[in-house]
Amino acid sequence: MALKSTIVKANVQLSDMDRNYYDTLQLTIAQHPSETDQRLIIRLIAYILNAHEDLKFGKGVSDEDEAALWQINYSDEIELWVELGQIDPKRLKKASNRAKEVKLYCYGSSVDTWWSQNKNAINQLNNVSVEQFPLPVCEALTALVNRSMEFQCSIQDGQLWLTAEDNTLLIETEKLN
Repeated sequence: MALKSTIVKANVQLSDMDRNYYDTLQLTIAQHPSETDQRLIIRLIAYILNAHEDLKFGKGVSDEDEAALWQINYSDEIELWVELGQIDPKRLKKASNRAKEVKLYCYGSSVDTWWSQNKNAINQLNNVSVEQFPLPVCEALTALVNRSMEFQCSIQDGQLWLTAEDNTLLIETEKLN
């Protein structure tokens, strides 16, 4: 018998002053049985950082032809393809050929090694940007994961301030390319 996805709900009050985007997001996220809590929360934060009325969660983990997140316009063109983790450059190349813009958000303790091995291949892709979440931020975010989450988020000058209950976190990514 196959394991089923866990359903996670997140209510997010978002004020993105950098992009002039303000919204209340009521998100339902299916956590694949093989997806860690860390990947789930990074996927949620990537959604918040790129929030748009057309942004959707893709199958990601369970379907190699879909992104973790993507934004598709009314002409069925992929405006934005978002990947998470330490992705094979071949997958990023395929995504860059299908989408106008590709963003990769890396996390974990082995990002530096992965980046040193793959940066030359990835830097050849013009529409791909790579950012890294620092390990302490990932650990702090992972501690917030539960089946029902409430966040207040404010983005200004590239900084994301996230408040959940009594915790406030500053979330900044490091640009790798």
